[in-house]
Amino acid sequence: MTTHLLSRRSAPARPELQLHSGLTLALARVHEACGAARRSFALWLASRTQGPVLWIAPAWQADMLNPDGVFAFIDPARLLFVSPTRAEDLLWAAEESLRAGAVALVVADLPGAPGLTAVRRMHLAAETGAAEGARTPLGLLLTPGDGGAQGIETRWHMAPAHTGSVPRWRLARRRARSQPPQDWIVTRPCATDADDHPGWSVTPTTD
Repeated sequence: MTTHLLSRRSAPARPELQLHSGLTLALARVHEACGAARRSFALWLASRTQGPVLWIAPAWQADMLNPDGVFAFIDPARLLFVSPTRAEDLLWAAEESLRAGAVALVVADLPGAPGLTAVRRMHLAAETGAAEGARTPLGLLLTPGDGGAQGIETRWHMAPAHTGSVPRWRLARRRARSQPPQDWIVTRPCATDADDHPGWSVTPTTD
């Protein structure tokens, strides 16, 4: 017995984390952010989630997050830091954290882009976390330079474009499985309270 194509049910829509209208990241998947402001991008994502955020970074990394800078995005108390002393433990920690499904966002601040096998394992772990854990996790890999992790769901590049005292960035979606490349100018109005952030302004560029 065969089933006509038109009678097949459509696949259920994948849950997404929405940063702004038309600017979303699929949950239960692993994404990549690169560029000088990649950590600002990660904190922007964190501001759109609830509960703890797991931040994995090597113990030998010199440029750690500054609490004053974090406060402009989220309450620093939400961050849980994992600082492996061995390079191979960075990806292991990210994979196991995604598999647990205990937090909504797992950030892995890496010294280099991981290979395809490691990323595939993290995708599978995130799917397991979504099915068996308390939350549907999103994995974000922060990589230096222009990135280059293989097999990621999307790749984002974020760089400072500040004007005066107004925080601004240029954001580029450089790779996505189901969306075209796109650039935006992102503006975050200044806030005095980490629990009272005003809305972000996101404007597509035309150049």
